[in-house]
Amino acid sequence: RAMNLHVNSRRHRSSGFSLISAIFLLVVLSALGAFMVMFTGQQQTTVQTDVEGVRAYYAARAGADWALYRALDPDNTIAPGSSVFATCPTGTINTMGGSLSPFTVVVACSSSDYDEGGRSIRVYEITTTACNNASCPAASPVSGYVERSIKLTAAKCKDPTAAAPQFQCG
Repeated sequence: RAMNLHVNSRRHRSSGFSLISAIFLLVVLSALGAFMVMFTGQQQTTVQTDVEGVRAYYAARAGADWALYRALDPDNTIAPGSSVFATCPTGTINTMGGSLSPFTVVVACSSSDYDEGGRSIRVYEITTTACNNASCPAASPVSGYVERSIKLTAAKCKDPTAAAPQFQCG
C-alpha cells in the first residue's frame, strides 16, 4: 500500500505542471493570433490607401489633360488667324465618372506671353490637384485622405503670317 500512495502523489504533481503548460501555450497562441489580426488589418489599410493614391493620380492627370487641351486649343477655334491665345483654364472639376467619381480636381493655371521674331508664344504653367475630399486641397486632412498633384508646362506658338487654318509656327 505504501508504494501505491507514492505513485498517486507523483501523478498529482505532474498534472499541475500540465495545466500550467496548457495555460502558457493558450496565452502565447492568443497573443500570436491577436498580432496576426492586427497586422492583416494594417496591411489591408495600406493596400487600400495605395489604390486610392493611384486613383487620385489618374484624376489629377485627367484634370491636367483637360486643362492642356483647353489651353493649347488644337482645333484653333480661338481667334483663327491672329496671335490671340486661349485663356488659362482654371476651376474645380467635381463630375468625373467611374472609379474617379469620389475625387475633386482643382485646376490652377498661369501664363506668360513672349514675342520671337513676329511670332507670338504663350507659355502655360498648369497645376492640378486631386483629392478625395470636397474641399481640395484639404486644410486639415483626415484619416483616409489622399491627394496627388501634377504640374506641367506647355507652350503654344502662333504666327499670324502662316497659312490658314492652323496658323502654327513652323
